[in-house]
Amino acid sequence: MYKNVLKHCTLFAIIVFLACCSFVTQAQITLTGQLRTRAEDRNGYANLVANDSKDGGFISQRTRLNFGYKWDRLTFGVSVQDIRVWGGDASSISTTDNRLFLHEGWAELTLFNKADTTIGAKLFDLMTLKIGRQELIYDDSRLIGNLDWLQQARHHDMALLKTMHHGWQVDLGYAFNQNTDAVGVTNTDYVPGNIPLTLKNSLGVLVAAPAGLVPLAAGGSAANNSSKTGTPVYANAPSTNGATQDYKSFTSLYISKKFNQTKFSALFFNDNFGKYRLDSAGSAATGYVYGRRFVPSGTTDTYDYSSVHRYTYGLMVNHTLGNASDFGKFALQAAYYQQSGVDRDNISLDAYHYTVALTYQKGNWSFTPGYDVLSGNDAVNPSGKDNRFDPLYGTPHKFWGYMDYFYAGSGSPAGGLNNPYFKIKYATNTLSVGLDIHSFSLNKDMKKADGTVIDKSLGKEGDLVINYTMNKFTNIEFGYSIMKATDSMPFAKGQATTDAVAATFNKSANWAYVMFKFTPDFFYSKPVAIKQ
Repeated sequence: MYKNVLKHCTLFAIIVFLACCSFVTQAQITLTGQLRTRAEDRNGYANLVANDSKDGGFISQRTRLNFGYKWDRLTFGVSVQDIRVWGGDASSISTTDNRLFLHEGWAELTLFNKADTTIGAKLFDLMTLKIGRQELIYDDSRLIGNLDWLQQARHHDMALLKTMHHGWQVDLGYAFNQNTDAVGVTNTDYVPGNIPLTLKNSLGVLVAAPAGLVPLAAGGSAANNSSKTGTPVYANAPSTNGATQDYKSFTSLYISKKFNQTKFSALFFNDNFGKYRLDSAGSAATGYVYGRRFVPSGTTDTYDYSSVHRYTYGLMVNHTLGNASDFGKFALQAAYYQQSGVDRDNISLDAYHYTVALTYQKGNWSFTPGYDVLSGNDAVNPSGKDNRFDPLYGTPHKFWGYMDYFYAGSGSPAGGLNNPYFKIKYATNTLSVGLDIHSFSLNKDMKKADGTVIDKSLGKEGDLVINYTMNKFTNIEFGYSIMKATDSMPFAKGQATTDAVAATFNKSANWAYVMFKFTPDFFYSKPVAIKQ
């Protein structure tokens, strides 16, 4: 595998070098890299840990090579990256290494451009069609973002029609997923590809993931599922952002326009998912794995495998007033989003999310009070619908605590989330220091297994981040976070069903990291001072 990787990287480097030598005077060519190494010490990151647990430490690394090419009406981009944990491979050869993959690979064709005299049609100021694997980022990445904090980041295989006209931005996107182009495939049944290779069954034994079965929860433990009847039961901390079920297709529409100091942006996002039947693999003796069966297991299976449709839509407003170097600058952000249709489990959906924040900046200092609400399901007075808002494919790490307890890979409370917060930041050209304080609570009531309603307060989190830019291509970042959780947290996150189990968790969690980021531009030439 390493030989193949080396061969492909060498071939790619030769092609880039020849292209640069031949066409550097005729076309715009860019070649940049990124090496991002992050060392972490975890003791309660994302989920609470047992009282006697010791810290866990590791170092992860992302190595990325970005190539760009622009010629007349065509722009071309490729981003290849390798993601790994130090020591995850043997020091010589690993036959299972497959973490080198294509992060981005797209071409963007200009259809209309009023600034280009060679294009006769002037219907729009600018219109382009971008096709291929690409990052998708809108507004503050709240709902649609590249999730860059994760080493693997996020991308979409899609087509994007982008239009700019008289200050209006209108983007129309479409994606369609399929597992294979194999001969003999006569339908578009889709099994999400992000399935873990191994997981724990209902007996807590690590087993290989059954073929064609998407697990309901990463652990698959008896705490979240019924091992007596073989009937799967959903965990209290449902997944989000396609964690265990990727979309079959989506259609997106983004519209924005700035009027003086006020920007309005509207988002409509329709993502569709394959229908499934709940199923299990294994036995009472060997342990069950509960999950979703997307592909018919036999010719007698007549289940409807058409897609289910989820709709997310809303408006964001950003307004600025004043000047940071004078009396001070105010920046107001407010947004409201609604979800309807059905969720990934084909349950009627009626959920909402709103946020408001006011930032005051004076010189190098900024202060931001804010409030987020993400609706949840009420266990005391259920509506019969799914009222839990799913923040789509955004960057939850940026908004709901750096320790990723909410709307990240660790799941999030079915009762939703209320998040009042306050942020302080000091920033210069080379150094920034930020402190975020969050107070988390449930949006709606949740119950214990015995029917007792838990207290809505979940805990408080403090996040300190220090960022230092050493030079144009070198950046160092240090972070330290503390979570002071309440007794309700393990119940809300689906880690406990009884008070006895909840008492075994350490409610004081902490996490620290240091990250080095190198981003060289291989064609950059340092300006040379001209002597007079």
